[in-house]
Amino acid sequence: MDLFSEIAFKTSKVITQNYSTSFSGAVSLLEKEKQDAIYSIYGFVRFADEIVDTFHECNQSYMLAKFESDLNDAIVEKISLNPVLHAFSLTIRKYNIDKKYVDAFLASMRADLKKQVYNNYEELNEYIHGSADVVGLMCLKVFVDGDEKLFDQLQYQAIKLGSAFQKVNFLRDLKSDTEGLHRVYFPQLGNNEFTEAVKNEIIADIEKDFAEARKGINQLPGKSKLAVFMAFTYYTTLLSKLKETPAVKISESCIRVPDWYKYFLFTKIRTQYKLSIL
Repeated sequence: MDLFSEIAFKTSKVITQNYSTSFSGAVSLLEKEKQDAIYSIYGFVRFADEIVDTFHECNQSYMLAKFESDLNDAIVEKISLNPVLHAFSLTIRKYNIDKKYVDAFLASMRADLKKQVYNNYEELNEYIHGSADVVGLMCLKVFVDGDEKLFDQLQYQAIKLGSAFQKVNFLRDLKSDTEGLHRVYFPQLGNNEFTEAVKNEIIADIEKDFAEARKGINQLPGKSKLAVFMAFTYYTTLLSKLKETPAVKISESCIRVPDWYKYFLFTKIRTQYKLSIL
């Protein structure tokens, strides 16, 4: 069983490395045990997201329901032949991750199969709670490793960070979401064009989320502070790039941070951490 579980965690690591170099770079800064746990969370959410965003020629509703059912079986039976679900179920048990977070996430994934336009921020915030906020809370469970007092203390900041990350992703992927998936997440776009004024309004909202999230990062234990700050820096850098980019260009292309600059940020932040000046 130990070998099988090791292979399961390695599978999630490979998934993370191939789908997101920026996130996997941040995770690699954690202690080995916590790396495995965060990779397993990413592997689970990535595969669920792939079902609803990519597998359009398949029965997506069935696949998502089967994915959820197989996870429930893995939690009860303490094993799954799906390595992603096996690793994630081990992480759920080890770090006492509340099943309500998983259920909320899957509810947002189901919403992606039937809901395309978000008309107000109440609807959007409910979706983001499931698609991003609870993922941040799952990760926080790993970071605090049983310290429930610290978990309660940092919940708000973790939620704000998850929301900020998701909104940056929506802004970055505006073209593919609207044209490819026919989804309109930002309520301002329901009846309006994506103008500079709309862009600035959205960015101002994200900046507020980041400002709140930043307050909690230094309170994270061990290398969790380093890893989360790396992800925070990458996303705030991407947001700055989006802020500098004309709205028309954002609506026509996907704006990204170059790989060489990601490496520069990685090296800079790691050095700051070693010198205790982070």
